Amino acid sequence: MAPDALSHLDPTGTANMVDVSEKAVTTREATAEGRVVMAPATLDLILRGDAKKGDVIGTARIAGIMAAKRTSELIPLCHPLMLSKVAVDIAPDLSLPGLVVTATARVSATTGVEMESRTAVTVACLTIYDMAKGVDRGMRNEGVRLLSKSGGRSGTWQAGH
Repeated sequence: MAPDALSHLDPTGTANMVDVSEKAVTTREATAEGRVVMAPATLDLILRGDAKKGDVIGTARIAGIMAAKRTSELIPLCHPLMLSKVAVDIAPDLSLPGLVVTATARVSATTGVEMESRTAVTVACLTIYDMAKGVDRGMRNEGVRLLSKSGGRSGTWQAGH
């Protein structure tokens, strides 16, 4: 395959799951981030723990972890992985104002976990929106991106700022 070719397309343009059976099993890790921008009063409500639907941050953390574990069910050509770690951190950022969601996924496998970390972030951000939309429908989920990945044939990659 040419270095700039899409790995999920065969020469005829048909989508296929990539065969990773010949790749080495290595420890692979990926970290992604995203943000939920909201009104200052909404952030204050969430941080006080006064949201009508309950603990927004705790629920979003669990939703992100659950989503990472189900990525292959959501993204058609992703390989199912036996994840060894998923960590979701949600921190306030008064300058947004809002919450910054960071997720790290780890596995020992023949394929990486970038999609799992990004899926965790995305679903955690959606959960924050869902739990606080009753007071702030103008919230924005934005900036979901891969921050870093390591392991596998392509080695380590770090996002520029």
